[in-house]
Amino acid sequence: MRRGQILGAAAGAAGAAVTGVVVGVAARKHSQIAAERHRLATQLSQEPAEFAGSISEPCSVTADDGVRISAEEIEARDGRPALTVVLVHGFALDRRTWHFQRQSLADLADPSIRLVLYDQRSHGASERAPRESCTIEQLGHDLDAVIRALAPEGPLVLVGHSMGGMTIMALAEQHPALFTERVVGVALIATSAGQVASSGLSATLLSRHNPLTRGVSLLARLQPKLVEAARRAAGDVIWAITRSFAYGDRNVAPWLVDLVDAMISANAVDALTDFADTVDSHNRLAALPALAECEVLVAAGDADRVIPVSHSDVIAAELPDATLVRFAGSGHLPMLEQPAAMDEALVALIRRSTARARPRFRRRA
Repeated sequence: MRRGQILGAAAGAAGAAVTGVVVGVAARKHSQIAAERHRLATQLSQEPAEFAGSISEPCSVTADDGVRISAEEIEARDGRPALTVVLVHGFALDRRTWHFQRQSLADLADPSIRLVLYDQRSHGASERAPRESCTIEQLGHDLDAVIRALAPEGPLVLVGHSMGGMTIMALAEQHPALFTERVVGVALIATSAGQVASSGLSATLLSRHNPLTRGVSLLARLQPKLVEAARRAAGDVIWAITRSFAYGDRNVAPWLVDLVDAMISANAVDALTDFADTVDSHNRLAALPALAECEVLVAAGDADRVIPVSHSDVIAAELPDATLVRFAGSGHLPMLEQPAAMDEALVALIRRSTARARPRFRRRA
């Protein structure tokens, strides 16, 4: 029997076993979790998963290796933006991460800004990329392509969550001059500059040495239908896990968990495991000094179980002029869990950045 046949047979057997186990666990947990979801849904206010306002037509940006990046622009209401804010989402999510901010920041009048949002490669509506290109280094190049295509002129504020923050660090490593010439503000939210696998969720599921991650990755490539079937069967269990790791408050409104669950579910399992190595090996502490001439916001929830708040403390220590904000009781997604507090911090950053941009760009006029 050839090696490919052996791997295929092994993957088939493993897939059947995994599917059987998952279905069994899901059956036992389903009724309990479903009852809790119903209880929370009746007690807490619901909100639709999409905003009616700030609608924009999607567009595409072609990355330097030809991968299509799905993006959108939200123009300033008065047509005279002081700067452009680029929002960069994290691992396994998409630009719906900025559900609240796309509305609140678009409504900002002092200063008026334009927004650029996009889905990282192999995420959301962007094109599935080759496995070898799923690196944070390439994500930095993708961000550069988005900026060149959709924000080629004027001052910039870059806002990155989780892997999105790592993407900004990669861009700073590749193009440090951009951060002295055009980028006037940076927000690094619930992210890390290195040693991601030392603690939190990344220490287990995203470690390159974790045999479970390796096994799921192989299985997802060889038997994708079985893995996706197991994923669907475990829907309620995965929903509960998502709530636990995304949010600090167990009583968070179910629609917020549904939103994150929908973002994660939109991505194929093997597309996500393609990024395990790059997140695990990410180390860009040396890139942080490139941000020294920018206004910097470092923010994290103190109940984050994915990337613990200690990683934000390390970043802030490297950038002593940065503003460090901790969201009490919040998990990995403070922009969804505590949107008012997150908006307040971002608006303050944007206003400081606008003030910094004026003399910098006046000198060039």
